[in-house]
Amino acid sequence: MADSPEFAWQNGRIVPWAQAQVHVFSPAVKYGVGVFEGIRGYWNPRANEMFVFRLQEHLERLAFSMRVMRFDDPPGAELLRRATLETLRANAFRQNVHIRLSVYLDGEGEQGATGPVGVSCTAVAREEPKRIQHGVTAGVVSWRRPEDAAMPMRVKAHANYHNGRLATLEARANGFGAAVILNARGKVAEAPGACLFLIKDGVAITPSVTSDILESITRATLMQLLADELGVKVVERDVDRSELYAAQEAFFCGTGWEITPVTAFDRLAVGDGAVGPVTTRLQQTYFAIVQGDSNAHADWRTPVFVAA
Repeated sequence: MADSPEFAWQNGRIVPWAQAQVHVFSPAVKYGVGVFEGIRGYWNPRANEMFVFRLQEHLERLAFSMRVMRFDDPPGAELLRRATLETLRANAFRQNVHIRLSVYLDGEGEQGATGPVGVSCTAVAREEPKRIQHGVTAGVVSWRRPEDAAMPMRVKAHANYHNGRLATLEARANGFGAAVILNARGKVAEAPGACLFLIKDGVAITPSVTSDILESITRATLMQLLADELGVKVVERDVDRSELYAAQEAFFCGTGWEITPVTAFDRLAVGDGAVGPVTTRLQQTYFAIVQGDSNAHADWRTPVFVAA
């Protein structure tokens, strides 16, 4: 990777980036046995500070994932918090970053292994993609989201993302910028790595947490901001595929996707095909908060360098 950072954090210490490795015979490599959190850090040049967004909530979700995966002696929140902050400080980032905090099975165990547990934290610079401003087209794919009784999607496990990878490749092959995945009941679930909101008649609609989605921290954030800051009613419920075509606005959301407008579903324009007013207002509100340009929700931001 041309722009690799200088350091990563692995198993209790800062190491050179190239030395952050896992053995090819580990359960993490053989079976994809690992869980992770994608977390964002936002650099604010006016404050000369990096803010990590909703770190505590990410650590709580990671603890849930480790519990469901039955890991032996899982790392505690304080160690994971320290790993995150030490990684950012060691690399002296002065730009927005995407953080990946991973807990995986190390050693040489087989499929039923529950230890030993390894921990890593990496962070890479992440500039704002053009899709944030201009939006993406999306297509419904043939792959279905696994049901909770098969592979629980609310666990942020490495292996779960194979479903999203297949969906992404199909969407690209069909000429779309993103995929929409239906669940086993034929209802809208989410996009690979992102939840979905529709705006219709002034109401925000999003698939419920029982629609085989990841219980997204960004999704929960936006539900609160839509209601409290924008005065928009939010409804969680099952969403039919045909409802996508009736939406007046739509957007994906997630740690990596942030708030990405959707301009068309299956080559049918969303509204007039441009980014809508509710989406625009929500983006402005959200980015002001995560970047620390707004005083609102200061408890959602963890400063990196002032706390060193």
